[in-house]
Amino acid sequence: MDHPTETIVDSLSDMPQELTADMKAALKRQESRLVSEFQANKLEAEAKKFWDKFYKRNECRFFKDRNWTGREFGELITEDTKHKILLEIGCGVGNFLYPLLKSGFQGFALACDLSSKAIELVKANEDYDADRINAFASDVTSEDFCDNLISNSIDYVTLIFVLSAIHPDKHVNVVKNIYRVLKPGGIVYLRDYGLHDMTQLRFQPGHKISTNFYMRQDGTRSYFFSTEELADLFSKTGFQILTNSYVNRRTVNLKENIDVPRIFVQAKVCKP
Repeated sequence: MDHPTETIVDSLSDMPQELTADMKAALKRQESRLVSEFQANKLEAEAKKFWDKFYKRNECRFFKDRNWTGREFGELITEDTKHKILLEIGCGVGNFLYPLLKSGFQGFALACDLSSKAIELVKANEDYDADRINAFASDVTSEDFCDNLISNSIDYVTLIFVLSAIHPDKHVNVVKNIYRVLKPGGIVYLRDYGLHDMTQLRFQPGHKISTNFYMRQDGTRSYFFSTEELADLFSKTGFQILTNSYVNRRTVNLKENIDVPRIFVQAKVCKP
């Protein structure tokens, strides 16, 4: 829950924020020492291991519940979804899934994550109901991801801060897999880290893997998107772009003298 003295202000924009001289200097410093090729390959090969360690250490304490579902993706809870199927990719411990169900989503939810530890925690939640949720571990980048899913069977797919954790070379694999399982007319809802977000600017030398792609201290990774890149990624696979913009968020706490700017990308795309 947000602190009662905090004010969260969101605004949509078609353009990324303009970089100041200090921001440009921070990005330039990151180039002075990059992640080695050996280390980058290790991070990719052991991605599941690092995420399992993350959830073993943090369990359900790290991410806040994403209670903005009704505001941003209102049709998931206001339309008749009783006979709809939703696939949440990268469900983590259910910080998006459970608030969505409590807000009014009436359909059946498939929830997958690379980390088997995360799936254990989803199933351990007191709100887990096998009649409404099927949670399973799976790698959305792999060619066999769709083997256990029926083609053209999913009504909605959610990608909430998921693509950013995946190597950019594999983003196209993810989108192609989604296209295969989504029904014609099906919708993908996405929110992720935007280009030049505060967290990107704060990475120190030794953490940059490649353009807009970084290693965190715990071995997990983060990519930062432009809206143009997202549009190109989905449109080349055959999706129709419905909405695609930057979300400029400021969290202001006057009592604590905090004014934190964040930049996300948010998109909604449709399979024709």
